[in-house]
Amino acid sequence: MNEQEGIKLTSLSSKGGCGCKIGPADLKGVLSHLAAKGENPNLLVGIDTSDDAGVYRINEETALVQTVDFFTPIVDDPYSFGQIAAANAISDVYAMGGKPLTVLNIVAFPISTLDKSILADILRGAADKVSEAGATLVGGHSIDDKEPKFGLAVTGLVHPDRVRTNAGARPGDKLILTKPIGVGVLTTSIKKDQLSSEEIKRVVTVMATLNKTAAEVMEKYEVHGCTDVTGFGLMGHALEMAKGSGVGITIAGTSVPMLPRVRELAEQGFVPGGTKNNFLHVKDSVVFPENMDQIDQWLLCDAVTSGGLLIAVHPDQAKALHQELVQSGVEASIIGEVTDQQAGKIVIV
Repeated sequence: MNEQEGIKLTSLSSKGGCGCKIGPADLKGVLSHLAAKGENPNLLVGIDTSDDAGVYRINEETALVQTVDFFTPIVDDPYSFGQIAAANAISDVYAMGGKPLTVLNIVAFPISTLDKSILADILRGAADKVSEAGATLVGGHSIDDKEPKFGLAVTGLVHPDRVRTNAGARPGDKLILTKPIGVGVLTTSIKKDQLSSEEIKRVVTVMATLNKTAAEVMEKYEVHGCTDVTGFGLMGHALEMAKGSGVGITIAGTSVPMLPRVRELAEQGFVPGGTKNNFLHVKDSVVFPENMDQIDQWLLCDAVTSGGLLIAVHPDQAKALHQELVQSGVEASIIGEVTDQQAGKIVIV
């Protein structure tokens, strides 16, 4: 909370972070009216597979990765909000196998009712995270809006032959997740004053951590597919990978890393609406165990902000990749595998 103003940023919006995304079902209905990739041979990744970013080939050696992401406050501290929003936006470039190059700030802020120092702190947090990523801030755009929102438009570079998409997973691949989930429940709990300062620090650290290290380590291995886990939850983004790749996915529910107290807080009712909407969207395509209760099903669908990478890697290299990620400080876990059964579906075991 900004002590000078006595303002809780999270109180200024009914939803926060990636939980304020338009739901996947509604978004699918809207995007159905747009043309898919079309006939432009240089558009390597467009909107047709719901991937993390667009990729456009400039020449045989270089392709542009372009993405944009912004949202309402996910935490009360302005500096942390800026860091998280920046890390979340830049993550899309890492998920495509690229390196971030330039960013543009996107600002909506009630300039006449909130102290300008709050916006300055948001921008400072983002600038520090952009610098950590090795990218360059080149400008931005702002509007006066009663509900604060912040994010980035990001441009990155990738070799056309090294693009990682959510449509490249192959049967036999192992799935590695590089951050724990449960962020949606915990950030909802922040709005309700249910977390200690140390618990808030823990979840902020997870969200503000760049996927840079994970992406750099990943480049050394035979990775066939990748996506980052954000607002549509682990199940939603894994399902996009399954459908885009034409494969089935099996996930070991007990292997999915979860932040502390998530189950406890979910049982107390702090499950965000975005998480429940995610569950409704995927439930017909996910086979849950008969003994898995509603809370655990919701948690696998929890709306994440600035989550980890979901990596599909050759099975012979999964153990080595996992070990190097962990040794590099990444909270990675092997959570499942890709199969040639039940294409376009997920089975939880």
